[in-house]
Amino acid sequence: MSFDSSLNRRDFLTLAATVSGALAMPSLAGARPFAMDARTPASASGTRNTRASRIFDRPEFRYGLGGVPIGNEFEVVTDEDAYRTLEATWKAGARYFDVSPWYGLGLAERRFGSFLHNQPRDSYLLSTKVGKLLKASPKNNAKELFEYGNSPNNVTFDYTAAGVRRSIEDSLQRLGVDRIDVVFVHDISSDNALLPTPWPEQFAIALKGAFPELSRMRDEGIIRGWGIGVNTPEPILRVIKESDPDVCLLASQYSLIDHANALNTIFPVARQHGVEFVVGSSLNAGFISGSPRYNYGKRSWDISREHLTKRDRLRAVASQFGVDLRTAAIQFSAAPDVAAALIVGAHTEAQALANASSMKATVPPAFWAELKNQGLIEQNAPIPSAKA
Repeated sequence: MSFDSSLNRRDFLTLAATVSGALAMPSLAGARPFAMDARTPASASGTRNTRASRIFDRPEFRYGLGGVPIGNEFEVVTDEDAYRTLEATWKAGARYFDVSPWYGLGLAERRFGSFLHNQPRDSYLLSTKVGKLLKASPKNNAKELFEYGNSPNNVTFDYTAAGVRRSIEDSLQRLGVDRIDVVFVHDISSDNALLPTPWPEQFAIALKGAFPELSRMRDEGIIRGWGIGVNTPEPILRVIKESDPDVCLLASQYSLIDHANALNTIFPVARQHGVEFVVGSSLNAGFISGSPRYNYGKRSWDISREHLTKRDRLRAVASQFGVDLRTAAIQFSAAPDVAAALIVGAHTEAQALANASSMKATVPPAFWAELKNQGLIEQNAPIPSAKA
């Protein structure tokens, strides 16, 4: 999840002024983020009644910072810039932070922890991932995996029960905190070319190991909930039907560019089973906001003509209605009733402020109507409700 537009000092000061109210008195903490008000109640009383809703039970938990960029996924980020990004996110009122051992092979967790361990633990929600164990070695291949990082670690995939326990213990030490709220089983998916065997074989290991172990840890009160975090639909559909998750990380699957399959295939199954989602990659790794890549991986630069054309068409409609396309994309991904929360990446103060501003900006209803009129979004796609 990423924000890639370059911002000069004047742009930064403009953004700072835009969210000055949030910096003084966090509006994200005082009211639901804009698009979250479009939720469909899950019960007759008008309140959502899922395990995820009991985890993401405060407005400030429903929008947060994704940790991919701070793990030096796309470029070198200094410790100072990472800390300022976390601090700006906090001051803007967000209280949800999502990270992973994978992001920079430990770097992002250390950076998140350096900030979060100084905050009152009950005041924020923290999620991380399991499935990849890190081990320091003088002969490591970390540079092959994260060319902009300087991790000393090798990585081993482990979706067993013991591996999950070990991973959480290691994450707690890197983060410097006493507990993790939500755990996602990470990248157990067909797009993960680094898996030692095909993903269905690894999924079978998790089905007997990681998944029931996380349910036990939830029952023991060690974690509050768990799910999987993947970029493809098949593992999500399987875990919903075959195990007992609370909330899944739906990455790279619900954006202005690509959302039909999630909307029409994944969401109906999730509703039947009472599962909700943290939605990630609403900008397709920065593609919607102008980056020269689409999603993640070694060939993210190889963008299809179809996606480039759709972005051009979206930009044209945004220009017609005076809408910031990044803002529209963020709000669109937060609108479904099964979206428990939204995470957006950032690696500078300005990006963190811009993302917070996007959650509060007004997008005219005519913009969404025109997108549907041109077939740029599905006719049944939920759209953010207009602000009062």
